[in-house]
Amino acid sequence: MLKIGKRNPNKPLVIENDQVVSLYFDARGVQSTMLRHDPYALALGYTRTMMGFLLFRPSPCRISMIGLGGGSLAKYCYRHLPDTAITAIEINPDVIALRDHFHVPRDDGRFTVVCADGAQYVAVPGHRPDVLLVDGFNADGLPARLGSSAFYEACRRRLSDDGVLVANLVTDEPDFHRYLRALWEVFAGAVALAPSEGSEHNVTVFAWKGAGGLPSFAAMLDRARALQARHAVNLHATATRIEYGKKFNWSRYGRTA
Repeated sequence: MLKIGKRNPNKPLVIENDQVVSLYFDARGVQSTMLRHDPYALALGYTRTMMGFLLFRPSPCRISMIGLGGGSLAKYCYRHLPDTAITAIEINPDVIALRDHFHVPRDDGRFTVVCADGAQYVAVPGHRPDVLLVDGFNADGLPARLGSSAFYEACRRRLSDDGVLVANLVTDEPDFHRYLRALWEVFAGAVALAPSEGSEHNVTVFAWKGAGGLPSFAAMLDRARALQARHAVNLHATATRIEYGKKFNWSRYGRTA
């Protein structure tokens, strides 16, 4: 059993062995994992499900992500979407300081890591991403400000006209349903969720702007087939997870999906 003495709960902890390097804030749950033999792979299932945004926007011009962690999503997008500009916003400088340890690319013409509060970052005018990934957990879970209606409203304003928000949520957090309700109301029901791969409690929520609705299951499968040669994630499985998520009872929020 791993024992950790008294420590700063927001100070990241790296635990590694011959196979993996993992980022923790405490001994309760892993924040990010990197495979030593393939540092750019998505080792945790929920990150693979979050890449389901490709079924909505297969070739985004710009991606912003709130929460860098070990850089799993940032690295994957950097490698597999070579024409996409990527900005990662991370509030914790101690996490950013580990970027070399986790093989996070150096800043260049299309990749930037910004040390900032994600809630404040999206609230000011700037680049309008086609995809906004929100995975900003700390030792205490998802900060309330990253699940509020005000935050989601700022995200929606910041997105491009047909942009997609992708949020990682955890069902056993006490405010899970409040976060879902806020997403549903801010995006006027243009929301879908998928049980995250390899996790009992994580769900991935997709919310979108523009006139287009959720693609049909057949359309998602067609798009997954077209993308499979360029991507190292099983988008067919993610399409199935999104289709399964249609069973979620949104009427508890006073509206029907």
